[in-house]
Amino acid sequence: MTDPTRSSRYDFEYPDEAGYPDGKGTLSQDQVVLIDEVIDDPRAPAFDFAVVNDEKAGIYEAIVGDREIAGMPYSVAGDGRLVLLATSVFPEFRKQGIATELIRRVLDDVRAHGKTVTIRCPIVRTFIEHHPEYADLIDPEHPGVTR
Repeated sequence: MTDPTRSSRYDFEYPDEAGYPDGKGTLSQDQVVLIDEVIDDPRAPAFDFAVVNDEKAGIYEAIVGDREIAGMPYSVAGDGRLVLLATSVFPEFRKQGIATELIRRVLDDVRAHGKTVTIRCPIVRTFIEHHPEYADLIDPEHPGVTR
């Protein structure tokens, strides 16, 4: 039996500005699948894909050929910080390491540009918890989602 007082991989707290009155949100089944991928399946993706930063639209896109297979929308805060909003992978490409590699490449790009991030996406939060070498990218004044 699960102890309800213990936290799980699916427990997150959101800052007040996220709009949840109790400071907690409910994860969708899609988010749960991607969190499981990030935690349980750290392998390299099953195939190569390009990551394109569409700055005008505010989204990093994972592209194979001419097809978008995953994305991570973001907004830019006034101080140049990126607010990472969500991670999504089309269902037929899930459980293949795409989410994990997309997050890694986005965070590498953030680092290369000398920026920090505020995390609104629990999948990105989970990735960073399991890859602490990216923790320095989290803006200390505006960290976003927490456990």
